[in-house]
Amino acid sequence: MATSKITYTGELRTSSVHLKSGIEIITDAPVDNQGKGEAFSPTDLLATSLGNCMLTIVGIAARTHGFSIDGTTAEITKVMGENPRRVTEIIVNLQFPGNSYSDKDKEIIERAAKTCPVAFSLHPDIKQEITFNYQ
Repeated sequence: MATSKITYTGELRTSSVHLKSGIEIITDAPVDNQGKGEAFSPTDLLATSLGNCMLTIVGIAARTHGFSIDGTTAEITKVMGENPRRVTEIIVNLQFPGNSYSDKDKEIIERAAKTCPVAFSLHPDIKQEITFNYQ
């Protein structure tokens, strides 16, 4: 079964529907590439997917090992290159809230984040810079 259905709606915009849930994501070309920049661009989604995947896999690891990462955030910065135009670097800044994490918890968190499926699916030329901030 297909995962999603994408419709080009005009003006460099697409509508993607997740077929199982019906949830919709809109993309828009970025301002620096002839678009309006009014929604995530496809490359924004690529970079954001890395952070989403990391938090999901770390959440699974935390649940398995009996601690919580509720409230954790990931700030994503996408760096574009030219010739050809492409994502060259994704910077992920993970902020773990006021919980007290043991050294073992931190090891579990960092290993899980770095081994998420999206991290392994990205081309090796895309630099992944990950920062873990424990408050």
